[in-house]
Amino acid sequence: MRVIWYNTCMTPVTSQTGIPVSKRILDLTLTIPGLVLLSPVYLGIALWIWLADGRPVVFSQVRPGYRGRLFTVYKFRTMVEKNDLQGNPLPDEQRLPGWGRFLRATSLDELPGLLNVIRGEMSLVGPRPLFARYLERYSPEQARRHEVAPGITGWAQVNGRNELSWEDKFRLDVWYVDHWSFWLDIKILGLTIWKVIRREGINQPGQATVEEFRGGD
Repeated sequence: MRVIWYNTCMTPVTSQTGIPVSKRILDLTLTIPGLVLLSPVYLGIALWIWLADGRPVVFSQVRPGYRGRLFTVYKFRTMVEKNDLQGNPLPDEQRLPGWGRFLRATSLDELPGLLNVIRGEMSLVGPRPLFARYLERYSPEQARRHEVAPGITGWAQVNGRNELSWEDKFRLDVWYVDHWSFWLDIKILGLTIWKVIRREGINQPGQATVEEFRGGD
């Protein structure tokens, strides 16, 4: 399926990023001091992962962003390499150690993504960047989630996170595209802190991680 990307945002956006100017200012105002203040946390987590399971401590993967443009997203690694006798990776629940579960539950694994925010590839708030293979599986309406830059957190994340079905997540993503405002981002950031403290919606019921999106009917 071919998707034609366009931007419905009526506010000025920074070149090539799909991020409104006021949103970009908010991103940099919070992210640059955050990187400095959180540097001891970065070092502590990196050392923890290295001592627990060696290198690499950072996981990187190519994901689609604004208008489906590919970029490399960064996270702290939360899974270990474990394969069966045929060399195939074991199920996620067998490769997710206790320290990885903790990093995911507290969202500390997302901290390296602040580098993506600095580079303008992501925003603090927006639809989460998913696998590139999902692009051809979206319906035209679901594909509209790429009309804005992806985010570290988003409207779907504060309204159920991984407890939601894929259809509900995408519906909330598109709602965010259509209703974005500076104050909505402030609200989402505040709700994110509350959700992280309460550790809500970390996993889908009965799943160690998130189930694969297979596409709609």
